[in-house]
Order: sequence, then structure tokens, then C-alpha cells
Amino acid sequence: MSNYFYDMLPADELARLPYIPTVPAFVTWLESNYADMPALCDHVNTYSYKQLGERIAHRRAFIDGIGLPKGANIGVFDRNSADAIELFLAITSAGYTALMLPAGLPAPAVAGCCARFDLQALFVRDEFKAIAEGAPTKVFPACSTSEATAPAAEVDPDSPAAIFFTGGTTGAPKGAVLSHRALMRGCYNAIFKPGKVIGVHRYIALLPLSHVFGLIAGTMGCFYTGNLIYTCEDMKAAIGKLPVIKPTILVIVPGICDILAGLCKMYGPQFLGGQLRMIISGAANVPPRLIDIFSKMGVEFCFGYGLTETANLTSANADALEKPTSIGKIYPGQEAKVVDGELWLKGDNIFSGYYKDPVKTAEAFSEDGWFKTGDLVRFDEEGYLYITGRIKNLIILANGENVSPESLEEPFYADPCVRDAMVKEDDLNGSRVIAVEILPQMPAFDGKSWEEVESYMRNLVDKVNAGLPSTHRILKVTVRKEDFKRTGSMKVARNQ
Repeated sequence: MSNYFYDMLPADELARLPYIPTVPAFVTWLESNYADMPALCDHVNTYSYKQLGERIAHRRAFIDGIGLPKGANIGVFDRNSADAIELFLAITSAGYTALMLPAGLPAPAVAGCCARFDLQALFVRDEFKAIAEGAPTKVFPACSTSEATAPAAEVDPDSPAAIFFTGGTTGAPKGAVLSHRALMRGCYNAIFKPGKVIGVHRYIALLPLSHVFGLIAGTMGCFYTGNLIYTCEDMKAAIGKLPVIKPTILVIVPGICDILAGLCKMYGPQFLGGQLRMIISGAANVPPRLIDIFSKMGVEFCFGYGLTETANLTSANADALEKPTSIGKIYPGQEAKVVDGELWLKGDNIFSGYYKDPVKTAEAFSEDGWFKTGDLVRFDEEGYLYITGRIKNLIILANGENVSPESLEEPFYADPCVRDAMVKEDDLNGSRVIAVEILPQMPAFDGKSWEEVESYMRNLVDKVNAGLPSTHRILKVTVRKEDFKRTGSMKVARNQ
């Protein structure tokens, strides 16, 4: 096994961070292992790990008092509040299965999720009470707690801990079921960052807790290493508080990195608080220009790759300057192989299946139990992983050849004047051709006319085409004045 990850941490800290396979055992361990260290701040009160453990125990007692069978599915409809964080830990440590609903869901989607995922209770933020009125389940305020306490449950590591949305939250979304073992393996992978990690960092819960990246790499990774996390009920307000909070680490998507880079250009690097040491970024393509921008500010940039189905963290790259286009090396505890260009995985972190969807679950696994990621990859001679495309996005040429749009997008992302790009198949004069839509990095064109911006981008397309076979060349170019439609994790949505 590679020591790539284990060598990141000081030996004494690594020895203090065991892999804990269930959430109940984890919550108990946090309270005893970190005790009086600060754990959670809601911008008014700061709770120690001991206090957090006690608050979770009171919430467990309330949940047990509802009278649901152990293992029942319980939803949380809230922003990134202290209530939401405590409820997730209380639900899962009491032996129930948690589903964190995105804060922006409309009433029909909330009701649909309750029915689709058999939610037997839903904890709702006061602000969202009217939206949840028609939900076909028991509804309780998110602040609900009890004067009594209840101990953490004993659970089978392979029993369900949480369900996470995949493929959107409208219509009939899939729900990836993560067992305690899988969830906690993902959380354990989140401890691996260069340098000391125990009790030295301040986080902000900027990413939604309904997304595995925000919950696992952000919140749970913070707690695993005994650090302090600030809640984020309003992302814009939280970003404005960076100079006051002075975070030492940010777990964010590239879209937020772009926003922060722009704010630093306007107000100077001190806008970040002056103590930021590291950015962990993922959930979308990380352009090399962002690595360069933050590295020049003295901020170490790490990023990686993962799926909801793999408890978020599959690989990570702590060598962004040397390997800016790689998604890193595979985390410990996994097996990986490439079959017809596709990455297949086995390990503790792999999900149990899609909730009540045996057909999609069967499609996701090989007959001998390998999870088929759907991502096309390659490894270099040093074991670093590179994404070359996604099977469902492949463009089929007239000659039957497959073209990965992601591979054609790579040289655009390498250009510092490009913010985002999307390659797709489109119509041109009655024929199907390869097209590209480019979103310029407009600060790079200060003082330039729009005609000059378009000219630059068309010349860039010509340079890209010069290195491509004639069948792969981009024949239609659109330079966008407006941003792309984006997913919840701020990726460019391809269905636009």
C-alpha cells in the first residue's frame, strides 16, 4: 500500500486518528478524545466537543421519544446551522438513517422526497415551516431537543447511516445509501492533509450538508481532527465574515474559489483573513489558473475526486503545483482497476445501493461486486489518476469513433483567460458537429472590447484544433456573456 497519504501527517497525530466504522462510536470518541477543545460555533456561542456530545445526547432522547423503529429514515430540512449538524449526528448515532434535504427545495419536492424515501419524521427550520406543511410525515422543529439524554446506539457497521441525493432533486432523484462503514471511511479519508491537522484549523461549513462533499470532507473531516467549524446559514454573509473568522482551511468548490479570487483582487489577499493555509476543492474541474492564483498568496491547494456513491473521497492530490491536471492518488482501503477505460472500485467506502431501485443498483455494479464509476481515466507511471471523460457524455462521431468532451475541454481550462468551457454536439448548417461554449475570465480582458474577447477565444479554438485529428475538431464556437446554468455543486450543467 502506498504511504502517500499516511506520510502527509506527523506520526504522532496519525496514531491518534483511528478509523472508526460507525457514527455512534465516532460521536462517543469525539467527546472523550477532544473534550474541552472548541468544536462548533454558531457565531454567538461556541461549544466544546464535550458540550457538543451532550447536546447530541439530548437530541437523541427527543428522537427516541418519537417512537419510530430503529433504522427508520428521518429527514432534516434546514440550512447549514448548528441544529442541522447536531441533528445529523443525533439521528445517525441513535441508530436511524438521515436524509439531509437541500435548503432550496420547493414544497412539492419536499413532499415528494418524504414519499420517495419513506421519511417517518422531518425536522424543519422555522423559516421553511410553510414549505413543509404538506409533507406526508411527522414534522418537528429543527430546534427540538429533550431535557433527558440518550446514549449512542450500538449499530451494525453495514447498516444504513444516511441517504444522499444523486442526479438532482426534482422528478424522481436517486438516493445513494451509505452504510456506517462507508460513511465513516469517507470521513476518515478526510483527515489526510499535509502537515499537522489535530486542533490547528478553523473551518466554515460553506458547502451544503445535503452534499457529501460538504458533509464528509468539510464538517465530518473537521470534527475527526478535533478542529473548530463555524456554521453558515447564509453563504454570502459567511464569505463577508472571512476577515473576522480568519479561517485556516476552506473546503469549497471551484465556483466559490473563483468568487474568492475575484474578491481578493478587489480587496487584497487579507480579505481571506490573513491565516488561510489551505484550500480543499472538488466536485468540479479545478482550473490550473486557480491553483496559481492561490499559491501566489501562500495558500496550499489540494483537490481530488469522488462520487456520492464512494462516500465522496476516492482520490486526492496534495501535489497540485507539480501535477495540476491530476486528481491524485487513490485513498487507502480501496481497490481500483481500469476496465475498457472506465474506473472500477471496491472498498469500505462504496455505497450499498440506490434506495428502492434494484435495477439502477444492479447496473452500477459488475457481477463480481466492482462499482462502475462511469468515469474514463488513466494512471501515469507514478500512480497519479487523471479523468479523461465520462461515459454518458461521450460524443459518437459519424465514423463511429467516441470523443470525450472533457478531454477537449482540458486545453481551454489551462488558459488563464477562460473561466469555464463546455464541449458538446450541436447543429451547424444541418449537420451534427462538435461545438464549444466558452465563458471568458473577464478580469483578464480589462479595457478590451467584446470583439477582442471573441477574437481571442476563436484564436484559442484554432490553436486547440491544430493539435486535433480532423474528425475531432471544434467547428462551432459560442462565447458566452452570461454564466452557464450550474448544478447545486456549481458544476457546469451539461443539459443546457
